[in-house]
Amino acid sequence: MATELRWALIVISALVIGGLLIHGLWSVRKKSSDKVSKKEPNELKEQTPNHDKEPDEPEIGEMTFSAVDDEPATEGIIATEEPETEVQTENSGSEEAEPEESAIEPQDFIILHVDMPEGLKMAGSRLLPTVLSLGFKYSDEGFFNRHLEPSGNGPVLFRLVNMYNPGTFDIDNMEQFSTAGISLFMTLPCEGDNLAAFNMLHSASKKLAEEFGATVLDKDREPLTVDAVRGYVEKVREFAA
Repeated sequence: MATELRWALIVISALVIGGLLIHGLWSVRKKSSDKVSKKEPNELKEQTPNHDKEPDEPEIGEMTFSAVDDEPATEGIIATEEPETEVQTENSGSEEAEPEESAIEPQDFIILHVDMPEGLKMAGSRLLPTVLSLGFKYSDEGFFNRHLEPSGNGPVLFRLVNMYNPGTFDIDNMEQFSTAGISLFMTLPCEGDNLAAFNMLHSASKKLAEEFGATVLDKDREPLTVDAVRGYVEKVREFAA
């Protein structure tokens, strides 16, 4: 009887110990799985790039420009009137491209100034109708051009610009405009008859001077003389066809 009781106690003790071991292993595995489940979302959250954040926009600085109103502007204007070099492109097809007529490249220029007496200016309200009556046409660049035909058709023979910066005219505000002088210039060679174009330029400068009581000056801003006119004519004839 005692022997049977002792074996029963041994079996019960083994079952209790086995149950405790199984419960312990189950608890450890549960805690490990909970830690993994909590850790994974955090890691994924940290590794996921934030696409909602916008990049910093660059700051753009402002550029300012200024014009000098009391300096002659004709030299800069003449320089900008030179035509741009034409860029030739190769024909990708089998046929050869036909050569285009190249524009006349200016090699020299003639300029005359119409200068007002000291302290006086030309009023824009009076200058505009006078210039138009001489056959000039206002251009998008802000100059007055004298074309081959008085109607404004054909190539430009010579131009009329403001003697002082910025060198242009605002045709919509001529009533408020005034200037102490204007300049007329032509490039050599020009389209058409060079000598005829110079004669027109010379005649227009004299008429403008008479209209405003001004003085016609040569390229050195000295009063135009007969000898200076002859020198201009000789220069024009050098470019005659």
